[in-house]
Amino acid sequence: MNKMRSGFNLLAAFVVCILCGSLAQAQATRTWVSGVGDDANPCSRTAPCKTYAGAISKTAAGGEISTLDPGGFGAVTITKSITISGDGTLAGILAAGTNGIIINAAATDVVIIRSLSIHGAGTGLNGIRFLAGKLLVVQNCTISGFTQKGIDVNKTASGDLAVTNTSITGLSNGVAGNEGIVLSTSAGALRAVLNNVRLQGLATGLDMLSGVATISDSVVSHNSNFGIIAQGGSIANVENCVVASNGTGISAATATTSTVRLSNTSILNNTTGIVATGVVASFGNNKNAGNATPGAPNQNLTQQ
Repeated sequence: MNKMRSGFNLLAAFVVCILCGSLAQAQATRTWVSGVGDDANPCSRTAPCKTYAGAISKTAAGGEISTLDPGGFGAVTITKSITISGDGTLAGILAAGTNGIIINAAATDVVIIRSLSIHGAGTGLNGIRFLAGKLLVVQNCTISGFTQKGIDVNKTASGDLAVTNTSITGLSNGVAGNEGIVLSTSAGALRAVLNNVRLQGLATGLDMLSGVATISDSVVSHNSNFGIIAQGGSIANVENCVVASNGTGISAATATTSTVRLSNTSILNNTTGIVATGVVASFGNNKNAGNATPGAPNQNLTQQ
């Protein structure tokens, strides 16, 4: 009896190993989703899946989920290196009452989100939450209709964020706490590069709780509280931007430890232009006009 049981256990273990190997081999480098797909499909070009969540388990680490045609493809949690691409079509995530995309990956993982419309329908929580991973790249996206944050970087270790050609807009009623991009980590170095970004119609456009960010060639406007605020020892480098029609345009909010550096930036028609509780440093080539309370930089920098 014991020999029979032992043989049965060995056979079961062998079958499990075969199944595991088959599942691993089933993961493709590129998978596909379609508005008329089915998550029971293998997510191939001719038999696409219906949702990003359905496709991600069938996509190998470092692979790409591509979008065949217009559709809403559902909220998704990402735990490995992957690219989700909506290039060439109208690819959307509707995330009413929840988060659009959560990234909770390994410390070495790179996640790319490209050409997506991520919408919270007025009740969604956060458009993208970056909790763990090495690098998050957001390209050519629109994020809107969320009650908390458009992109929430809330890490416990080092990491990088790169956002290009992306628009984040708030709710029509300007919900308190509705922020565009929030940067925070409890440990390690957090770095962000934002280029050609629109942060508009929010409570706060860019809220830096920690880390170093460079924002360039961007518009930060019509935000009821702050356009750009640096807190808690964070550093914001603001270059060739328009910061207009906000409650406060630029704020270094934490005395001596937060820094905003300004270069070739126009600060226009805000209720308060500049608040320099910490360091607001200017290269001397900025415009500060039309603000009810202008404020001023408290440090001058020279161009090398």
